Amino acid sequence: MAIVAPTQAATEQIERRVFGTSVQGRPLEAFRLGDPKGITVVVIGVIHGNEDAGLLITDQLLEMDVPRGINLWVVPTMNPDGTALNQRGNANSVDLNRNFPYNWAKMGKPGYWQYAGKRRASEPETKAVVAFMREIKPALGIWYHQDLNIISPGVGLEGTMRSAYSRLTGIPIKRITGGRYTGVAATWQRNTIKNGMAFVVELGKTLNSDQAKVHSSAVLNISMLLRDALSSKLGQ
Repeated sequence: MAIVAPTQAATEQIERRVFGTSVQGRPLEAFRLGDPKGITVVVIGVIHGNEDAGLLITDQLLEMDVPRGINLWVVPTMNPDGTALNQRGNANSVDLNRNFPYNWAKMGKPGYWQYAGKRRASEPETKAVVAFMREIKPALGIWYHQDLNIISPGVGLEGTMRSAYSRLTGIPIKRITGGRYTGVAATWQRNTIKNGMAFVVELGKTLNSDQAKVHSSAVLNISMLLRDALSSKLGQ
């Protein structure tokens, strides 16, 4: 695939949707750009409220020209309360990335930094994202975190896209080890949305606007990679 630099001329937004509300009543917003008949890609800038560098990337995406054949949904944050409070969890102190209904398990108690909630999908933010994803059925989801500065390796077409994102941004491919990862959003998406793929981009501790432009361009480039791969498969 030839690497291109998508233009900064903004694609007109097709839709702004409030698909839910947070514990404290803040809106969960999604912005749709590009080709409504194209492959669906969703980008989530923030899930842990104190890991908000992804907002710079989602801001850039909202100002870019989305290539043809791509139906792009941008969700700046699915944890607006945590973003406002600058804390990992939501307003109930639940780690939303341990609260999704696939492979959920009890973890900790209120106050524990990875508290998984009272039950699977107990939080309004989780419920809203689950319903939203089931409706739009994305072929690919990209979830931003901090601050390990790595992307886990993958297999097949998803592995190809992870490697391409790594090459385009300089974030190394390296397996995340040593933790207990239950109720994870990207894992839920990958195992629940039919024919869907998803991966996590662990950004570094900081991100500036120039770096955010590199990442937003990488999002569009791997979206084109996916578009072309799926088109080729359908043409066989």
